[in-house]
Amino acid sequence: MYVQELVLRQRTEILNALCSSGSAEHLEQVLDILLSQGELIWEDYQNIQVPGRALYTNARHLLDLVYTKGAESCRLFLAAFKHVLPEAQGVCASSSGSCSNLEEKEEYKSSSTQTLVTQRPSLVSKLQDCIDGALKALVISGHFTSADCDEVRLPIHTPCQQARRLLDHVRSKGESVAKVLLEYIQQIQESGSALKQEKWTPPKEVIKFQKKLSSSVSAQSCFLSTYGGTSHMSLEDIYTDGQLELANTSVGVHGPLCLEDIVGTVGTVNEEADTVLVSGEAGGGKSTLLQRLHLLWARGAAFQDFLLLFPFSCRKLNSEHRELSLQELLFQHCCWPDREQEEIFQFILDHPHLILFTFDGLDELKQSFSDEHRLCCPTQRAPAHILLFNLIQGFLMKGVRKVVTSRPEAVGPLLREHLRKEVFLKGFSPSGIDCFVRKHHSDPTVAAKVLESLQTNTALLGLCHSPVLCWIVSQCHKELLGCGEGSLQTITDVYLMILQHFFQHQSSLKPITGVGWLQAHLQTVLHLGQLAFEGIGATCYIFSDTDLKTCGVTEKDICMGFLMQSKDMSSTHSKCYEFLHLTMQCFFAALHIVLSDNTDRSTIPKVFEPRRETGLSSKCFMACLPSTDQQQQASEGEATATEKPNMQITATFVSGLLSQRHRRLWLNCCPTAVTEKKVRQVVKFLSKGMQKHFKSIPQPVEGEKKSMHAMPGFVWLIKCIYEMQESRIAKDAMSKLEVDHLKLTYCNIGPVECTALAFVLQHLRNPVGLQLDDNSVGDVGVEQLLPCMHICNSLYLRNNNITDEGIRKLLAKGMQCENFKKIALFNNKLTDACTQHFSQLLKTKQNFLSLRLGNNNLTEEGAKQLAEGLKCNHSLQFLGLWGNKIGDEGAEALASALESSKTLPGRQWCGECRSMRRRQHYQEQYITGRALVDRELHYQIRSGMSDSSPRTQHSYEISVVEEQ
Repeated sequence: MYVQELVLRQRTEILNALCSSGSAEHLEQVLDILLSQGELIWEDYQNIQVPGRALYTNARHLLDLVYTKGAESCRLFLAAFKHVLPEAQGVCASSSGSCSNLEEKEEYKSSSTQTLVTQRPSLVSKLQDCIDGALKALVISGHFTSADCDEVRLPIHTPCQQARRLLDHVRSKGESVAKVLLEYIQQIQESGSALKQEKWTPPKEVIKFQKKLSSSVSAQSCFLSTYGGTSHMSLEDIYTDGQLELANTSVGVHGPLCLEDIVGTVGTVNEEADTVLVSGEAGGGKSTLLQRLHLLWARGAAFQDFLLLFPFSCRKLNSEHRELSLQELLFQHCCWPDREQEEIFQFILDHPHLILFTFDGLDELKQSFSDEHRLCCPTQRAPAHILLFNLIQGFLMKGVRKVVTSRPEAVGPLLREHLRKEVFLKGFSPSGIDCFVRKHHSDPTVAAKVLESLQTNTALLGLCHSPVLCWIVSQCHKELLGCGEGSLQTITDVYLMILQHFFQHQSSLKPITGVGWLQAHLQTVLHLGQLAFEGIGATCYIFSDTDLKTCGVTEKDICMGFLMQSKDMSSTHSKCYEFLHLTMQCFFAALHIVLSDNTDRSTIPKVFEPRRETGLSSKCFMACLPSTDQQQQASEGEATATEKPNMQITATFVSGLLSQRHRRLWLNCCPTAVTEKKVRQVVKFLSKGMQKHFKSIPQPVEGEKKSMHAMPGFVWLIKCIYEMQESRIAKDAMSKLEVDHLKLTYCNIGPVECTALAFVLQHLRNPVGLQLDDNSVGDVGVEQLLPCMHICNSLYLRNNNITDEGIRKLLAKGMQCENFKKIALFNNKLTDACTQHFSQLLKTKQNFLSLRLGNNNLTEEGAKQLAEGLKCNHSLQFLGLWGNKIGDEGAEALASALESSKTLPGRQWCGECRSMRRRQHYQEQYITGRALVDRELHYQIRSGMSDSSPRTQHSYEISVVEEQ
């Protein structure tokens, strides 16, 4: 009875383990084992696996059945469960005996159909890699028809599910068919393996198509297309790796990834999913990364596990208004086979593991991701976005690997359920900036001057972590070197520089000095601005000749170079155009808002506060609306996902363009009164937006500090205030923020955001704890934070790629700041070189309380340096060093330094620590100094001899308290 109670008591945990992934594979594996053990009969299996019924319902039926059958059935079920899910947390943990191992099923002489059941788990494993070969053998023997084969090879099913369907189909046909299948399996086992059997040469027509496809992909990828129209840069010559990191660090993989890891097994969180998401900010290099992937495949240099690669642009799919079948989507949008289209498409359907799809710019698609329209048939026609969504989810072309790029804010939880893994592209590292600039300039002298200029302007250096901004700075090197130290501070500054650069280099007019250059080209700016603004509002990024004429864009305007011809969308009868980059379109849209007399008073509010997202609460509200209103709300919600990020970029530029330092540019371009009115509108919105965030701060629990967990929208407002470069606005915003702790974890904080944060936060009235864990701050970002160090009493920078150089600058400033008392730097790139600075900090600041350096690269030499500082410090209360390699000598040095510590007094301190709020778990033990390397420790020393430690001249026992 006990084992039955165990199944009943742990029912919820078992159901979640079997079903939470959304895949039926775990449940089906358990059923395979129970069938093979004879615990389930075929009727039981069919009653559980009802087609079309919810996965959780099927799993509940299984649990009900084994519970009803009794203790032995429950024991076998738990054993099968642990065999399939050995890592399941908490299930069967209370009784190992109840989850005993499965007994091996003895092989005995039985019929072939019985063997299909008793050996079902191993047969599924053997068949999943050679379904085609098995079906071919059955067709040759005359037992299977083409209809039988189609029923087994439904694209919606995984290889394992296809193997099970094959076994079920064969079993229903009788003994002779089962015998043919078992003989085939035996043959492939004897010949080596299923993989060898499946290693065949593709049909000639497929090889011919592959050559044509790779030639087409190579031609599209060999030149840098992202900023096309400005110069013909070979991708091979200019490409520079960005920083790729896994979004989910819980999988145990830390550090940078390489390009091939995107489609590899590293960091996989959902084995059943096929889609990999590469997310990153606008201008972060996502399109160029995909272009590099395409080129490596086309040239045979990488990704050769995939025979065919089909690249898609979501921007161009927006222009597809017809309903298409999957075959038409592949061949019309990528590469059309010269002949035998049907045979090639059938090959694609039959060999999904040899196919790779890439979809660039999911955030640019007009429609939000939805799972409402299910499509499983590859020949059924549907709108392009419906095909795309079903491909991502795996309802179409299950088994085909898909790589999708998008900005993170455009990806909701619904889409993330269907991801194999998510990878962040975080722009250039400092060495990447150096590499890109040197590649961009053939003259090493010019490259050296540009890099030297960047080093003297750290705000601009921070901007260059974005590849698109690094390209602009490199492109405008003459303007950069002539503009003087520190004059470029904001993103708006950089885009105004590229605007002036293009006008001066493409115009037939004599270059104009001073501020008159904009007035000379005002009509071009207004024409392109209207085109960009209307495109952003309609989620349109590709424009026809008609669109250009409607906005007054002339051939002269096109020749300025801000638009490039969209070759894939242009025909012999008409041309289509797009802006050099999405951010360039947003910039011109902002120029339209600032300069045009035709914008009404509602334009700026619409840009700064686009329609609200349709979240859970609004869906509940929609149920109460009339059906017509529901449809309207739904369509608005669809537009928001793509509209909001682009509106935010546009709003950021509007803030910068309306700053006091740029208003002289508009003096002769638009009335001053109109400009001032727009400035007041922007300032009013920014103030209102900040207050909205402040009002959402919950009241603290009695005795705890008031904390604000900021959202990405708060960071965007901070960036807008920074673009305006007016201290009075920052002061006014911060005067209303009263918190003790500001949390900005997982907010995509890079050097650019650090610059903006420091500009605004330095005006806080009272000191705060600033938590920036799990971002991309880096050394440049650390340097940008220095202006607000005086207001930070604690700084949390865990997992931020910070090195010794960044720490050197940070601590030099920190030692001058009275309020600075705590720092956490877990999982960065620190070595022994930084410990001399921490030692000096400990010696200098006798009010410093907490130093956490866990999981870095410190050795015994670093520990000895820290020990020197600890000897002189009389205030430190927390010291974290776990995950380093300080060794015995380092541990002994620390123990000796802390022997007389009064702030870490041993037993009394332990008791106080346990009573503190929000510390959920402490584990206390006594260990020798040698164990200091292994845990997150608060060290307390008391003199004494340890029985387990060697008898040295100085031996100390160390009391350890672990904070969870």
